[in-house]
Amino acid sequence: MPESAAILDRARSALRSEPRLDMSRTPVALAFADGVMTIEGEVETIAAKKLALERLTALPTVERVVDRLHVKPAQAMADGQIRDLVRDALLDEAALSDVAIREVVKGHERTVREPPVGANGSITVRIEDGIVTLDGEVRSYAQKSLAGVLAWWVPGSRDVVNGLGIDPPEEATDGEVTEAVRVALEKDPFVNPSQIRVSTAGRVVTLTGLVPTDAEREMAEFDAWYVFGVDRVINQIAVRR
Repeated sequence: MPESAAILDRARSALRSEPRLDMSRTPVALAFADGVMTIEGEVETIAAKKLALERLTALPTVERVVDRLHVKPAQAMADGQIRDLVRDALLDEAALSDVAIREVVKGHERTVREPPVGANGSITVRIEDGIVTLDGEVRSYAQKSLAGVLAWWVPGSRDVVNGLGIDPPEEATDGEVTEAVRVALEKDPFVNPSQIRVSTAGRVVTLTGLVPTDAEREMAEFDAWYVFGVDRVINQIAVRR
């Protein structure tokens, strides 16, 4: 068997071993060349997407993973509708009030909100085939991660490519990741954040606490996955029976 074929077999085996990724329901395509693994397809949840990428990245022969894996949208939407909802969510967010907002419509960029006095950056929204791309520059990791979460929450979003730079540059600490997850939980109207505790170690987020329903437990976990830079979520939230 050629080496590339053997590597692909190991990759498929790694994906099949991930319980959150149902390969029979959501088959994905893999390709491998020169140390680069490409994965393409559509999975059910953000958790399945990120865990699939983690499994492939962990393979010793894989130097880099090209991510073309998307999430099945909660609701089918046209790109224009997705763009409007993402734009409005960014405009309505108080924590982004000092950021200029721009959007790309039919290949042309236009300014939606002029840079406020003392503006600290800008965000440009681009949508293609349900994939949200955020470009520009913001002043903190907190703003970058919040913008990404808001984009993920739009029910038609299939993926969010968060290309926002941070000026001045900074690397998110575990404490900042924890705070970003807390903010996401606090802004989610379907989650009671007072019942959930968050901790982070090495970009692995652990959730503990007690909630009334399985649905709220799952939504809290997805909120953590949506935060930029989170590599894994350990959901230890109990459900009150």
